[in-house]
Amino acid sequence: MQIVLLDTDIHNHFLPLSYTRSLAEIRIGILTIHEKWKHYTGKQAAIKTKNYLQKKYGYTFLNEQNDFLIINSALLPDQQIYVAVMNLTKGESLYKNGNWLASYTGNELKIPDNDIKKEYPNEVNILNNLWNIFQYNETELKKDYLLLTQNKKSQPLPQSNTLITDGNYDVFLEEGVTIEACILNTKQGPIYLGKNSEIMEGSMLRGPIAIGDNAQIKMGTKMYGATTIGPGCKVGGEINNSVFFGNSNKAHDGFIGNSVIGEWCNLGADTNNSNLKNNYSNVKIWNEHTLEYIDTNLQFCGAFLADFARTGINTMLNTGTVAGVFANIFGGDFPPKKIPSFAWGGAAGFEVFDFDKACALAEKVKARRNQTFTDTEKEIYRYIFSAIVK
Repeated sequence: MQIVLLDTDIHNHFLPLSYTRSLAEIRIGILTIHEKWKHYTGKQAAIKTKNYLQKKYGYTFLNEQNDFLIINSALLPDQQIYVAVMNLTKGESLYKNGNWLASYTGNELKIPDNDIKKEYPNEVNILNNLWNIFQYNETELKKDYLLLTQNKKSQPLPQSNTLITDGNYDVFLEEGVTIEACILNTKQGPIYLGKNSEIMEGSMLRGPIAIGDNAQIKMGTKMYGATTIGPGCKVGGEINNSVFFGNSNKAHDGFIGNSVIGEWCNLGADTNNSNLKNNYSNVKIWNEHTLEYIDTNLQFCGAFLADFARTGINTMLNTGTVAGVFANIFGGDFPPKKIPSFAWGGAAGFEVFDFDKACALAEKVKARRNQTFTDTEKEIYRYIFSAIVK
């Protein structure tokens, strides 16, 4: 039986972050959704997504002669939902309040029509909107912490650090962690420090917090939960209830709160985002699929930056700002809340970021981390550029 994580139409509601990834590759908690399922099932799941993205994940499942167990790629697993999904028999599907969760389909890679529909009896979290990523991050971080640390022993926390705890949650250090003269508070949730991560002196971390492998936390960083700093990121300043997917930089002072930052982004010194309107009303954000502003029903909502988005020094981002891939934002005053992909500019207006120059930038950015901007990635960005820039 081949397990396949399937992107449904909800993928469109995560633009511009989903321009460059399946929903299965969204990081929430400590792990991506794809990685979560691998931990529960003990096997690598295939990913079925948009045609232009598929090459990124391979086509191995197309040659599979076994039956397919297809799972909603936006479904956040736990032990109970894992058991329910794995207990499906051929021709059965699992639903929750009309939302499709999974199907054992035989040899079909689509949600079946003539299936036996079973209602899942327990609570379940499914990503439906961009803001769910930081909204559900606390729950997912606590689940992932238990998943990753079960039956494992933490590296010792050096004595130069101060740990504030009531015993309900703990700190876990993977191999190679460097941390000295920091204050860690686990009264509200655990703190997970990934392999070879570095937390520089004077940093203050209030859990739940996850620091990914090879990430670097700059001196004097103030970090509130529930926050995830993905692998390879470098961050400093003040961060609250935000998710950085990976390899992004916010290395200087400035505030980021209730936000989601994609991969390979760079936030210039003293970049700040507003996460609360002056009149305390709900924040609305731009939906790139429906081409309208939608109400998040949240008072606290910051910014959403897609892959390779960048800000200049002293950039101010308003509540609910959505910036596309390769958006380059700079200049005084607040830029618009809706910033297209490949836009270059700010409050005074935008020009189109030349595609070849954008790719040249990506090559330089990835080379600094000893990574390569691949031909497959270039094809994906060319597709996005052609679809967006008229």
